[in-house]
Amino acid sequence: MQDVFREAVNLLGRGDQVVVATVVRTKGSTPQKPGAKLLVRKDGSGVGTLGGGCVEGDIWFAAKQLMRRGGSAEHREYQLNEDLAAQDGLVCGGTMYFLIDPVYQPDSYLSYAKEIDAAYRGEGSVAMASLIEPGNASETPLGAKLFIRENGTTEGSLGDPDLDREAVGKAKELMIHGRTEYVVADAGAEYFIEAYTSPPQLVICGGGHVSKAIAPLAKPLGFRLFITDDREEFANAERFPEAEMVVALTPEKALAELPINPNTFIVIATRGHKYDHVALEAAAATPAKYVGLMGSRRKTILIYEELARSGLPVERIKEIRSPIGLDIRARTPEEIAVSIMSEILMFRLGGTGGPMTLEEHRIDRIVEKVQAERSVAVAD
Repeated sequence: MQDVFREAVNLLGRGDQVVVATVVRTKGSTPQKPGAKLLVRKDGSGVGTLGGGCVEGDIWFAAKQLMRRGGSAEHREYQLNEDLAAQDGLVCGGTMYFLIDPVYQPDSYLSYAKEIDAAYRGEGSVAMASLIEPGNASETPLGAKLFIRENGTTEGSLGDPDLDREAVGKAKELMIHGRTEYVVADAGAEYFIEAYTSPPQLVICGGGHVSKAIAPLAKPLGFRLFITDDREEFANAERFPEAEMVVALTPEKALAELPINPNTFIVIATRGHKYDHVALEAAAATPAKYVGLMGSRRKTILIYEELARSGLPVERIKEIRSPIGLDIRARTPEEIAVSIMSEILMFRLGGTGGPMTLEEHRIDRIVEKVQAERSVAVAD
């Protein structure tokens, strides 16, 4: 989405008008998830995507019409029925909800777009809440915005002080990993929060075989990669060409040199108990929300005991993920790397880590439906 905001900055900076369409909510199976965006320029061209096909085509057309005739923001529901799926070659049966948001005056959006673009570059986290349903007691227009910075300062309003305070509280959590949330307030108002932060960072303490297997996965998944190991033969650019920085120092010294923030994921995979303990203690003292230790349960227990004796708060100990990774019975370095990165993605994206296979009752219903169809066919 960074390209959408970068283009918004360019166009609004020279006085052009734009329309920004955003997926704010979905139900069921859909080609895009909340937060997906499409910017439509005045000439009808666009940047970004809402999932392609006739869904995107219809919203694109609506955005162009809105820009042509003028008017305020619109909220649209789009059901992906079987006919639409057949047209686009999709197998979707869900519902998508869009906010089609025209920007006629640069002053109403340009400063927000600049700060969001800066957030993507690591210059602080921000969030933007957009009003979707004002509720019974509010006359605030659809699309009203509350812009929230990580220091707590805000601009704009959703039309109600209580609603603004609630949005600020939710935004602080969402800013950590740049997530979104659709909120239905008690008073009936509904709003969509989008948080923006710097790209996620992966710090690996230890340059061994598992670390070597993890490194090629980091960049394709959107992570900036940093490697630390006190042995230069294991910490060098030749061994880890994917890394933005390789630091050949002991863990506690190396971590002090890296730009660690809450959206940083630290993996401890050093060569022994002593180094693991030192690295884990140093990692736990950073603002990184995800800290994981590779090793057995026995090793984890021993190191946790040492951390407790050193005075690390129990709340922080409970946040550490060890043994690291999802249980896929991994054995080889490559399998362990997949296990670790899967857990990291689950943590970052808010997943459960459980299987997505169809439940047995759904399969039973499918079989019953097919059997009923066959019975009708035979009867005919």
